[in-house]
Amino acid sequence: MQLSITHASCYEYAPPVDVAQHIACLQPMQTITQQLLSYTLTVDPPPSHDAMAVDVFGNHRRFLSLQIPHTRLQVVATSTVQTRPLEMIGRAQPWEQAAEQFRYRADGAYDPDVGFVFASQHVPRHAEFATYAQPSFGPGVDLHAGTLELMHRIHQDFHYDRESTEIHTPAREALRQRRGVCQDFAHIMIACLRSLGLSARYVSGYLLTHPPPGQPRLIGADASHAWISLLLPTQTGATRWCDFDPTNARWGWGAPGEDYVVLALGRDFADVSPIRGVIHGGASHELSVAVTVAPHDAPTDSLEPTLAGNHRATMDASPSPMQTQTQTQTQTQTQTRQPTP
Repeated sequence: MQLSITHASCYEYAPPVDVAQHIACLQPMQTITQQLLSYTLTVDPPPSHDAMAVDVFGNHRRFLSLQIPHTRLQVVATSTVQTRPLEMIGRAQPWEQAAEQFRYRADGAYDPDVGFVFASQHVPRHAEFATYAQPSFGPGVDLHAGTLELMHRIHQDFHYDRESTEIHTPAREALRQRRGVCQDFAHIMIACLRSLGLSARYVSGYLLTHPPPGQPRLIGADASHAWISLLLPTQTGATRWCDFDPTNARWGWGAPGEDYVVLALGRDFADVSPIRGVIHGGASHELSVAVTVAPHDAPTDSLEPTLAGNHRATMDASPSPMQTQTQTQTQTQTQTRQPTP
């Protein structure tokens, strides 16, 4: 499946920002189920310095420096990817055996993937997560089967509610209130798996949605999405990771489906924020985000989204001349379908 993605972000500042340093993480990855065909990043005003680097997780980051006063910053990422499903059968392994393999040993061989066992900024270790996960992981339960059941339980037990949480809502709070968005469900599922000593990572990306029958595709009306990836130690290479989407109760190797686009990987959302930075000035700012995901041959006049009115967030800061601009593009992709049998 060939998909086109446009992710547009616009910041409006008052008073003007004098100088700014930003990091953008908006380039889709190359994976075993996904090929990046094209990618462009347009920034207005143009940065005085623009550099690219690959981080420890394999994400492509753009470092942008703006040295002129500006009241508006627009960043538009445009991508085309080719995706494919990957059909394979995993080898069974009791979850306790997998957790034992992930335990630290002073004389053990280094495995960077095991680093996803540990707590991170948005995914703490706590007994509440282990308690919730335990019914899915009885003695001797297969690792993949237990994770699949956990995914379905989160999908059934939690209510999707855009208004219930925000970017900094702790995973424990979302667990207790049994509601949130895809970012919350991914953090909760990762926390449950890590509480059992298992290795799981956060995946940021996009999901193709379909307009109602007879209705046109709305440009800019989509959103970014989030799900999780589990390390299966009996597998080899890139197939060690299997993806699970608790928001939509879907799973698959490399991605939960060919209608998914993998953007970035990390320990949690803090590692994959689409745009983050530090600004000098701009005591208050308003953010607008518009995302479009469509088949490459979709009959649309333009994939360029209109930012006005899409996913707006207003942030007010103290009058201090230096402030940290925190990313507010939370991942709030709506549920798209009922779980497959």
